[in-house]
Amino acid sequence: MAGGGPAAGPPPTGWPCPATSSSACGGPYGQHALADPFDGGRTISEEEAGLLVAGATGTPLSAAAFSPAEPLEIVLRVLNNIRAWAAARPERSGVQLWAVELSLLLPSHPARLRYERAELLVERGEFARGARELEEYAEVIAPVEPDTAETVRHQARAARALLN
Repeated sequence: MAGGGPAAGPPPTGWPCPATSSSACGGPYGQHALADPFDGGRTISEEEAGLLVAGATGTPLSAAAFSPAEPLEIVLRVLNNIRAWAAARPERSGVQLWAVELSLLLPSHPARLRYERAELLVERGEFARGARELEEYAEVIAPVEPDTAETVRHQARAARALLN
């Protein structure tokens, strides 16, 4: 697809399909072609894309869904995939932590990543640092989710207790 896009006219772009990463040529409201770069560039029909999106989100595919992904969206998705891969392999918690830390450097990221980072630090034996980050996360969410913040503070105290 990446090689065929310029020859066909429109440049290839990343398509932020919730169920997979795809490439697209064309615009959101005109003719476009979708391809799965992880399946040899196999063309994906709109019907198949609709099923993927509906299966992942429970909502139908709309024309607006064909808007190209921004570069930082693509970076965050790649890092999310690395985190998911590493999370299934406890011996790779260092890779998961690395992916979380890189995600936190992006200008826009989910606040929950701070919690995940703190948990990973505790799991990896960095109890004081993990506890400190749990408390910082609790402060961030306290105005919106006071009960959750209190639970996170309890987790921070438990992490500190592991120092003894």
